[in-house]
Amino acid sequence: MLAMDQMIDLNADLGEGFGRWQLTDDEALLASVSSANIACGFHAGDPATMRRVCALAAERGVRIGAQVSYRDLAGFGRRSMDVPAAELAAEVAYQIGALEIFARAAGSAVAYVKPHGALYNRTVRDEEQAAAVVEGVRLAGSGVGAGSAPGSGSKGPLPVLGLPGSRLLAAAAEAGLPTVEEAFADRAYRPDGTLVPRSEAGAVVTDPEQVIKRSVRLARDGEVVATDGRALTMRARSLCVHGDTPDAARLARRVREELTSAGVRIRAFA
Repeated sequence: MLAMDQMIDLNADLGEGFGRWQLTDDEALLASVSSANIACGFHAGDPATMRRVCALAAERGVRIGAQVSYRDLAGFGRRSMDVPAAELAAEVAYQIGALEIFARAAGSAVAYVKPHGALYNRTVRDEEQAAAVVEGVRLAGSGVGAGSAPGSGSKGPLPVLGLPGSRLLAAAAEAGLPTVEEAFADRAYRPDGTLVPRSEAGAVVTDPEQVIKRSVRLARDGEVVATDGRALTMRARSLCVHGDTPDAARLARRVREELTSAGVRIRAFA
C-alpha cells in the first residue's frame, strides 16, 4: 500500500458538445476535477463551447488540456482512421493551437495534451501514429503550454497524457516531452494492461460503487483488477472519470470525496 499522503490528478473529458447539443455537464464536473480534457472541434466541440469551457476552467483553477482526435464528428472520434503521419501531425497541432487561443483569452494556457477515443487506443501500439501525435505536440508546443500564460513562469514542452506502456508515451519520452501515465476508473482492463474495446461487452464499468472502489484502489494502492481477475500494477499520476457516462458529475464528486477520505490528495500534475 502506498503512503497515505499519495496525490493524484483527477481528469475528465469536457466541452463535448456541438452547437445546441451538449453531452457533458461541464460546470458540475469542473467542481470536482483538477484537469479538464477539452474537446478541440474534431470529435466534438466548437469555438463557442471551447471558449466557454476554457473560461470556466480558468475561473475554477482547473488545468486545461487539449483533447485531440481524428477528424470524426459523426463517429465521436471513436472510429479508427488511417491518416497519413504528416497530416495527423498537422491536425494535432491545429487542434492544440485552436484551444490555446481560448485558454489564453481566459488568462490560462493549454497545459497538456491527451488523445481521444480511437486515436488514444491506436497510439497504444501503432508507432507511426504515436510518432505523428508527438510531432504535432512538438509543433504546437513551441508557442503554447502551462508556462506561456502571463505570469505563469518559463515555457516548457507540453506533457502528454496516455496509457502506461503505450507507444505514445514511449515516443513522447524519446522526443523529450514530459509523460504522464493515466488510469481509468470506469473502463475495464485486459490482462495485458490495455483497455477492453468499447465494442465488447463490459468495456465500461457502470456500477458507481465499483467505479469508486476502483478509483481508491488505483490511487492508493496502484492496482486495478483485470477481466481475468488478476490484480495489475497500475502506477498512474492521473485518474480519468468519463464525462459522458450517466450522472457523471455526481460520480466525479463521489470519487473525489472517497479519495480524500482515503487520504489521497487531488492535485493537477501540470
